[in-house]
Amino acid sequence: MGMGGTMGEAEPTVRIAMWSGPRNISTAMMRSFENRPDTAVWDEPFYAAYLAMTGIVHPMNDEILAAHETDWRAVADGVLGPVPGGAHIFYQKHMTHHMIADIGRDWMDHREIRHAFLIRKPEEVVASYSAKRDEVSLADLGFLQQAEIFERVADRLGEAPVVVDGADVLADPRGVLSKLCGRLGIGFDEAMLSWPSGRRDSDGVWAAHWYHAVEASTGFAAREEREVAPLNDVGRAIAEAAKPAYERLAAYAIR
Repeated sequence: MGMGGTMGEAEPTVRIAMWSGPRNISTAMMRSFENRPDTAVWDEPFYAAYLAMTGIVHPMNDEILAAHETDWRAVADGVLGPVPGGAHIFYQKHMTHHMIADIGRDWMDHREIRHAFLIRKPEEVVASYSAKRDEVSLADLGFLQQAEIFERVADRLGEAPVVVDGADVLADPRGVLSKLCGRLGIGFDEAMLSWPSGRRDSDGVWAAHWYHAVEASTGFAAREEREVAPLNDVGRAIAEAAKPAYERLAAYAIR
């Protein structure tokens, strides 16, 4: 536990729900927070429940269902439950497209949870996702779900929750992460700027398919920005449909 409060008074747990769609820098952000000595992380808590409830088949489907909790209620209890290792900060990497209608959202309103939103331009997400999976739909990318969760949190808070654009993090990791931490009510730690390469015990079993780039990385600056591949007609239509939701959040992105 960190220092603070009066003698004998436990410092309140900080639970960070970071909401992102796929093919962003969400795993690198998880690495960044995990490298803090005061933080434990949870990689995509609702992934297995999402697969089990929808019947959607993803790469490594059987392995994911076998290794991870498929009951969303148990996952929600874990999100609000004891923090691994007794860490002060519990960083949860959530995927917005996992939040299907049959998964309850009341847990999002818990007083200890501080929500943040990680965004990326739709055309870049579509191009990156299409390179990893043959079929792609608007629902797969989570833009509409991200906007819904953003509005829920904003309505409860009475103001817009914190938003960061992955491109801004890559351009100025120290500056943007410092502001992000300030908005989340935690101190910035230089340890967030670099981490050892390789896989983590905290990674979901899906890491073998999706995490090759981040496993090779040692920091945000080490990731190369690739030119966006041209989209086909379907891809362009999906990106265009996602644009209003992206722009709604982008208006509040910290710079």
